[in-house]
Amino acid sequence: MNLQNNLYSHLQQIVRERDPYLASEGHFYVKEYIRQELGKYGEVINHNFDYKGKTHQNLILEIPGKQSLKPIIIGAHYDGVIGSPAADDNASAVAVLLELARFFSANNLDYPLRLIAFDLEEYGLIGSQFYAKSLKEKGEKIRLMLSLEMLGYCNNEPHSQSYPTGLDQFYPNTGNFIALVGNIKILLDLKNLSEIFKKNEMPCEILPVPFRGLPVFETRLSDHASFWDEGYPALMVTDTAFLRNPNYHKASDTIETLDLDFLTKVCQGLIEGLKSL
Repeated sequence: MNLQNNLYSHLQQIVRERDPYLASEGHFYVKEYIRQELGKYGEVINHNFDYKGKTHQNLILEIPGKQSLKPIIIGAHYDGVIGSPAADDNASAVAVLLELARFFSANNLDYPLRLIAFDLEEYGLIGSQFYAKSLKEKGEKIRLMLSLEMLGYCNNEPHSQSYPTGLDQFYPNTGNFIALVGNIKILLDLKNLSEIFKKNEMPCEILPVPFRGLPVFETRLSDHASFWDEGYPALMVTDTAFLRNPNYHKASDTIETLDLDFLTKVCQGLIEGLKSL
């Protein structure tokens, strides 16, 4: 199977209602599908946390690298909002996470790689907050955290892309690029990753933000913000969500609305970008 077929196969399993409380059957199914797929490449570790009287799980796969190097964390949330099959948000990113696991389990990086499927992002980044705080409490350092957040929607029409106030003067109005949003301390990584995406024929824009993204609230709407809040270097990889995709958090967020060529190029760009870090 080629990469695009693999991604589509994952989407067929993940795209369904999966709110952890109001669509718990779908949520459980997707969690166990992720566990099964990650389990093909090593032991899947449960990171348990309690919220609203229920125990939830972040699912973690460790891919070893040089012990002297700090790990790179790649995360994608697997929960979805009620009433939506949540294809772009965030099945698209989970599919990419699973394919990164497939690739790097057979092609190890020098850096240890930690792939995490986070729960309860839609409830306020809860799963990643618990995890990032646990890292901080242990004093663990990381090379970089990448949050994969909506990776499959593309629109090649002019004026299909919107922005938070003021940013539209600096970025294109066509929604056919992938965006990298990171804290200032990783500006060089943002630039390098952007160049690699572009070399792989994927338009890419970067946005470095100060003060944990607080001046531009839209930059905090994924799990990377939990790591920013604990002082870690982190970035979000995104198609910009509701700033482009009219199906955001709606019943219309289906597989049919995704651009599989775009999603595949994003995955390929991430593979090449991670190899370059």
